[in-house]
Amino acid sequence: MSVLIFADQSQGKIKKAAFEAVYYGAKVAEALGTSAAAIVLGEVDNAEAAALGNYGAGKVLHAADAKLNNADSGVAAKVIIAAAAQENAQVIIFSHNFDGRAIAPRVAAKLQAGLVSGAISLPDTANGFVVKKTVFSGKAFANVNITSAQKVISVMPNTFAPEKIDAMATVTPFQAPVTDADFKVKVTKVETVSGEIPLTEAETIVSGGRGLKGPENWGLVEDLAKALGAATACSRPVADSGWRPHHEHVGQTGLTVRPNLYIAIGISGAIQHLAGVNGSKVIVVINKDPEAPFFKAADYGIVGDAFEVVPKLTAAVQQLKK
Repeated sequence: MSVLIFADQSQGKIKKAAFEAVYYGAKVAEALGTSAAAIVLGEVDNAEAAALGNYGAGKVLHAADAKLNNADSGVAAKVIIAAAAQENAQVIIFSHNFDGRAIAPRVAAKLQAGLVSGAISLPDTANGFVVKKTVFSGKAFANVNITSAQKVISVMPNTFAPEKIDAMATVTPFQAPVTDADFKVKVTKVETVSGEIPLTEAETIVSGGRGLKGPENWGLVEDLAKALGAATACSRPVADSGWRPHHEHVGQTGLTVRPNLYIAIGISGAIQHLAGVNGSKVIVVINKDPEAPFFKAADYGIVGDAFEVVPKLTAAVQQLKK
């Protein structure tokens, strides 16, 4: 019996969310009195895989086939299920990111296992196996008791801060039980956005809305983000108007983010936008309309013209960093 964690990678580098999932999985294993193992798919340096030991994985199964670098969710699920069988895994952990949301339900369905998606707590094993998650776009919480023999959990990114330990995992080659016939989806090209912090992994986000009046004023957002070392985001109307690319859109119909700090500039705070950001630990709102709905959800609010407030805020951050 063990806990198995899927550690996803991109371009040969383990993702930040994977470290969080491994840390979470190690804590679950500790509570159950068992061991934690990770599974990595695709071409990743052994030293990179072994570093998962810093977050609690005792062993890493490495399915190093190059065809698994961009494998579709069906193929990935088949490999993970085989790894779970080999390790006799009672609990299988994923990050609740793009990969996890696609693969975890497939694994749960194949194993007839209970699934909690977007977990925000460690399981309470005092009376069953109860995991807490948000529901209704973050407006409420649900405590879900998984009663199946095997259990699948996807962990909400940026919820658990992993603590490093001085340990390296043992990396073991894993023969993926797949054939060419399993690869029903062929990836012909991968385009990535370089030089930017992925929004789902960002600890600080500066976001702008229609209050900035036009794309020519987006420098206000970018300058503050650069000073803070933050990622940039936008509301849906901004993306729909073509001011910013759609991969920066956060909200109910865009990305869901949970940064430590979310700064909203010129965003009214419609319920659809709040659904994507209300998991943020601290929300700062800058808006000249004192009746903007976003102020009700904000931890800190500044009522003022963004064109006056943001440059002063940026200058203050830059001064503090000197």
